[in-house]
Amino acid sequence: MSFDDNILGSFELLIIVCSLVLLAFLMIIIILFSVFQKRKIKFINQRNEAILRYQEEVARTQVEIQEETLKNVGRELHDNIGQLISVANLELKIFGANNHLEKEPELIEITNLLGKSLSEIRALSKNLNNDIITHIGLQESIKNELNRLERLKFLNTAFTIQGAPFSIPKDDTIILFRIVQEFLSNVIKHAKASSLEVMMLFKDDFLEILAQDDGIGFDQSVTSQGSGLLNMHTRAQMIRAEFELNSTKNKGTRLKIKYIKV
Repeated sequence: MSFDDNILGSFELLIIVCSLVLLAFLMIIIILFSVFQKRKIKFINQRNEAILRYQEEVARTQVEIQEETLKNVGRELHDNIGQLISVANLELKIFGANNHLEKEPELIEITNLLGKSLSEIRALSKNLNNDIITHIGLQESIKNELNRLERLKFLNTAFTIQGAPFSIPKDDTIILFRIVQEFLSNVIKHAKASSLEVMMLFKDDFLEILAQDDGIGFDQSVTSQGSGLLNMHTRAQMIRAEFELNSTKNKGTRLKIKYIKV
């Protein structure tokens, strides 16, 4: 073998060694980059989960505060204001009897009006008190709220239940009812509707609640989410329920909640 061949062989060997070293270096870089990316993704996921947990905790705390406030308002309506109206009604009847005015049309009308006011305050207080809601259940609570709207002549309502009802945890029951209640409140305040239909559809592993009004609707592309819509969406997220609100100008608004059985 000539000297030139030795040099050529050594050069080729050097190239091979350098290539292997470069390849090993590139592999190390790729491995390090992969490890870095995995750690980065893990960190981002942990951070996002922490943010999500924080947001859920804030939302849950806000809901708890709202529920406690509603409970206190309901108790105040029932125990104090309701009691005052009850006493006023009783004293009015005594006044009419003592002065032989109990058959006067005006006095009868005022007495009836006070009686109706007392009944409505008591009905409203029940729907603000989460203890009563969980006691009578979701179906009965929605039915009572629709009946109250009927009595007040806000709009005509229809309520149907399909399927076999299943048990729903207390906290979830309250949240589902509050979503429906918020929707009903928005219908009364904004929709200018004359009728409202609510249906509860029970399946083996989920519940669908559908509510549809015949009001003026709104353009979702231009209407920003107010506190009412935000409250409904936040509450649905808390119980991992699917929430849809669809509205078309002059064609009404439709609410759909899909709650997965626990």
